[in-house]
Amino acid sequence: MYYIIMNPSSQSGQGLRIWKQLEPVFAEKKIPYRLMMSKHSGHIAKLAAEITSENASGSSYVNLIILGGDGTVNEALQGIRDFSNVNIGFIPTGSGNDLARDLRLGRNPVKILESILNNNAPHKADLGRLDIEGPLEATPKRKGSPASKSRLFVISSGIGFDAAVCEEALSSRLKDVLNKMKLGKLTYLGIALKQLMTARRVSCDILLDDEKSIHLERFLFAASMIRRYEGGGFMFCPQADDGDGLLDLCLVGNLPKPVILLALPTAFFGKHYLFPQIFHYRAARIEIRTSVPLWIHTDGEVYFKSDHIYLSCEKQKSQFLA
Repeated sequence: MYYIIMNPSSQSGQGLRIWKQLEPVFAEKKIPYRLMMSKHSGHIAKLAAEITSENASGSSYVNLIILGGDGTVNEALQGIRDFSNVNIGFIPTGSGNDLARDLRLGRNPVKILESILNNNAPHKADLGRLDIEGPLEATPKRKGSPASKSRLFVISSGIGFDAAVCEEALSSRLKDVLNKMKLGKLTYLGIALKQLMTARRVSCDILLDDEKSIHLERFLFAASMIRRYEGGGFMFCPQADDGDGLLDLCLVGNLPKPVILLALPTAFFGKHYLFPQIFHYRAARIEIRTSVPLWIHTDGEVYFKSDHIYLSCEKQKSQFLA
C-alpha cells in the first residue's frame, strides 16, 4: 500500500498534470494506493500526521510518496509522527527542485516512480532541526503560520539574505509566469539581485558545537545545509553529506556588492569559496544570534523572522525511496 500526498498547485498546476502520467502505473502493476490532495496551507502536515498516526502501532512500514516541490516535502516532515517506520518517496513538481537535484532523480516522473516502487533498500538520510529562541515575527504572506518554534528540514535552513529571497518569492507574480515557461529558477536569481541592492548592515555571532565562536561585524547570510544545493541550484555546500550527522555551514561575510555579484553565479558550480569572506564550517549544532531580526527559511519555506536560533542535525533520521 502506498500513500500519496499531492500538492496540486505546485509549479502552477504541474503536480496534477504529472499525476495523470503516474496513475496508470499503479493500475498496470495492480498496486494499491491512496491519493490525498492538499487544499490549503498547513494541510499537507495534517495529512502526513493522519497517515503516520493510523500506522503508528503497526509493524509494517508506511510507504509515503510526496508529489510536489521542496516545500511540500518540508511541510510533510512536520506531520510525520515516527520516522523509523516511514519510507519517503519524492516525485518533484516544483520550481526549485533542490532535493531532486541532490538525490539525482532525473526528469522523468514515471521512471522516478518505478524506481520508488522497486526500491527495497531505503536510503537513510539526516534531517536538520531549527529551534527559534528569540521573539517571532510572522510573515503576512503566509496564512496559518505554524505556532511551533521548531521545524525540521531536509535540505537547508538559512537566515538573512537567502531567506529574504525565499520570503519575497512567496508572493512573486513573476514566479508564476516563469514557472509556466519552465524558467522558475530565474525568479530566485532576479529577486536575489534585488535583495543584494537593498541589504542592510547586520552583525552576527555564531557558536559551533558549543566550542568555536565566530563574530562578523557584517554578514549577508548563513545557510546550514544537509545537502549541497538550495535556492534553485546554488551549490552552497558542495561537500555536504546527507548521512554524516553534521550540518555544513555556508557563511557569507562583509563583501562589497560588486564582488557579491561576481561570486553569486560561481555558487552554481560550488566555486564561491575562492572569494574572501565566504566561509565553510561543519558542526552538529549551530547557534546564531543577529543584531536585528532576520527572515529564516527551512527548505525555502519562510514563516518567521527572529534574531536568535539554534540548528542541529538528527543523524539518519529519515528513510528515502529513491
